[in-house]
Amino acid sequence: MTTPRYTQALHFAAIAHEGQMRKGGSIPYITHPVAVAALVAEYGGDEDQQIAALLHDVLEDSGPHHAPEIQRLFGERVLEMVEACTDGVPDTTGLKPPWHARKSAYIAHLTDASDAILLVAGCDKVNNAQAILSDMEQIGQTVFDRFTATREETLWYYQTLTHIFTTRQTPIAARLADIVRQISMP
Repeated sequence: MTTPRYTQALHFAAIAHEGQMRKGGSIPYITHPVAVAALVAEYGGDEDQQIAALLHDVLEDSGPHHAPEIQRLFGERVLEMVEACTDGVPDTTGLKPPWHARKSAYIAHLTDASDAILLVAGCDKVNNAQAILSDMEQIGQTVFDRFTATREETLWYYQTLTHIFTTRQTPIAARLADIVRQISMP
């Protein structure tokens, strides 16, 4: 059952991501946070976690100026989870720090993140990894040409994340491990 608060978060995310598309395709970006929220619900996440899943890319993709409004509308706990799922926000020129530095910092902070944050982050990574796998089935290894990182760097990132989620016993870890195993095959 959704509440008005959840519906408000869905609306907020839809507006924040309006006009954005998934990498390399014509799929509206909003499908990603909705899918992540569905995974969070499937794995037992509470309403705050589901709302954080809906909003998890707002700061990263639409700007940090949304943070005060997220806090006002959805509370400090939701904002904390959204910020924890953000691996970098653009600076005033629209640029983010280099890929490897962002991903390394994100990995480092996950080792001490709360279980609530890990579930949202893990569901995000499962949905992203599943998108890579689906695209690989359609276009092969050229899927990695869409990313800033190389295939090897992308695999390092997802394998490292899998290790963290597995070590921390995040409920979605086995699902991520299976997808990453498939992506890693030549």
